[in-house]
Amino acid sequence: MNFKSRLLDIQGGPLRPLEIAALQVNLGYCCNMFCGHCHVEAGPHRKEMMDLKTVTSVLEVLHGSRISALDITGGSPEMNPHFMHLVKGAKDIGCHVLLRTNLTIFFEGGMDFLPGFLNSQGVEVVASLPCYTEDNVDRVRGKGAFKKSIRALQMLNSLGYGRALTGRRLNLVYNPAGAFVSPSQKILEDDYRRELGRRFGISFDSLYAFTNMPIGRFKDYLIRTNHLEKYMAKLADSFNPETMQGLMCRHIISVGWDGRLYDCDFNQLLSLAVDDDCPRTIMEFDIDRIMDRTITVGNHCYACTAAQGST
Repeated sequence: MNFKSRLLDIQGGPLRPLEIAALQVNLGYCCNMFCGHCHVEAGPHRKEMMDLKTVTSVLEVLHGSRISALDITGGSPEMNPHFMHLVKGAKDIGCHVLLRTNLTIFFEGGMDFLPGFLNSQGVEVVASLPCYTEDNVDRVRGKGAFKKSIRALQMLNSLGYGRALTGRRLNLVYNPAGAFVSPSQKILEDDYRRELGRRFGISFDSLYAFTNMPIGRFKDYLIRTNHLEKYMAKLADSFNPETMQGLMCRHIISVGWDGRLYDCDFNQLLSLAVDDDCPRTIMEFDIDRIMDRTITVGNHCYACTAAQGST
């Protein structure tokens, strides 16, 4: 059964938003890494990058609306030349700012300021770390990625990130290394906390477990290995209706690097625009019309509703 039909069976109607708690802004697909599971297909060769005019429109929307959080993603969003301007502007407005980072960017030329800058602005860090073992991380992200990630986490810890009562939140993100659904988030968090603490003295606040989305490079991998059909069936069989309330698309709106609006970052990469009755770009933003929209779904959405969900 396709995902849209499954929704109709469960709730008798389409998926609709519950709130707009955050703008999730993709600053571009340029990245210092070339990860095998990347749904954005980011890499050093990508040229797509949000310009200053669009960044200004994002800040204007945050200033003029009741949206209280900015969720910055990429690529490596730190590579956008307007990254600092966006962060400072959002903080001046009074927004909570989250940054999704791959950690290794801290060691690229000219990026050594990043830990101190994030700390000075009180940015919440959501750091991708596919596993707590070196072999698994380097297999997905390239040789040396694990050691750089550990060093970056230690740097953040030294600034108070991931330490109780400092107000500097440090969260980690797990992605499976293959075509399977993420195991229990609680069990994974306990494993990460034990292993990273014991081996490297690293502490963090929370771990989020995301099931790999069957789009982008991961979909290419599934096709090459003849696992796409089996993986999609596994996701559909693991559908959990209890995840419906927490789906990201019901709580945020996604802004593409060119200012176009989407229900989520995944729909952005599939060019699945917001509902026809919605504004299509950040320049035309209207929160009331966006709250009244029908969320665009597809079979890839099974990845967010499988087992414990990716919320």
